[in-house]
Parts: sequence; structure tokens; C-alpha cells
Amino acid sequence: MSKKLPPLQQHYNESVVPALMAARGYKNRHQCPRLVKIVLNTGISAEADKNIIADTQRDLNAIAGQKSVLNKSKKAIANFKLRQGQVVGCHVTLRSERMWHFLMRLLAVALPAIRDFRGVANKLDGQGNYTIGITDHTIFPEISLEGTKRHIGLDITLVTTSETDDEARELLRLLGMPFRRIEPAAAKPTAA
Repeated sequence: MSKKLPPLQQHYNESVVPALMAARGYKNRHQCPRLVKIVLNTGISAEADKNIIADTQRDLNAIAGQKSVLNKSKKAIANFKLRQGQVVGCHVTLRSERMWHFLMRLLAVALPAIRDFRGVANKLDGQGNYTIGITDHTIFPEISLEGTKRHIGLDITLVTTSETDDEARELLRLLGMPFRRIEPAAAKPTAA
């Protein structure tokens, strides 16, 4: 009895890979770029107390569906009131099934919940990875507005195996990433 794949992974196997092979001229389906992992990262103020750290970690755990790891400072910086070993953030790395389920929730539920949403930026990092900055974590349905004391921001990084930004952009567009449309510049009237 075979295990049922997440719907977005099934869409990738059945629709995205053949489309990429046709568009890019790949001879083998293993040449097609694929999603490797998704990393969720948030920062915590150096002056935050233990309750804020625990609330932030609890919310990130709920969003990701797995336990997050606390990031600690490597060295002390007096100007920032930062001591060595102090908690400065937390992150979680999603792979395989959890990655596909999270991406489905992000594309179908969370991003459309942003007020006045017009799409995400087209800019990638030059190595085929894409990062989205979320300013308010309450767009995710796992977070209730009543239970949150403060809003946290998230960085969501999608890591792909593609070597160029164009390949990664095409992969993410076929997966359903709502990229912002680039409006053609309007022709300026010439003075006579």
C-alpha cells in the first residue's frame, strides 16, 4: 500500500515537472529544479523577557507544525546590550511532507489573508532561493488573535535546487506563488 502524497507535491510531480521539462528542454525529470526545504526564522529583541521568548517559540511551533530551535548570540556586543549566549531569535526547518503542507497553507490561506495583497516580489537571491518577509504572523490560521500579546514578523525562505533565479522563479510560479505583475511603463507624451 503506497503512501498518499501531499496535494501540492502530487501537483509538482504530475504538472510542474512535465511543464518544466517542456519549457526548459530537460531530458530527465531529475534535472528539473525542486524544493529542498523551507526555513522559518524570526528575531527576538535582546531585552525580551522569558515570557516573550516562550510566546514567540510557541507561535512559531504552531505555524510550522514542529518544534523550533532558539538562536543564541555568539558574542557580546555592548552597544546593543547583547550578552554572549542570549536568545536573539528562533527558527525551524521544514522538509518533505511538512514542507509541502506548509507551502500549501502559505499559498492558499495565509498570503490571501494579507490586507491589500497584490502579490509577492519577483526578486530572488541570485542562487535560486526565495525569501518572503511577513510582518504579521496572525495571517496564519493556527494563530488566534485573542491569544497573541504581540505581533511577530517572519522570514520564510524557500530553498530550491535550481542554479539560476529564472529556473527558481518558473518553478515557484508553476507551484502557485502569486508573483507581483510587472506593469509596463506607460509611454510619456512628447512635448511638441
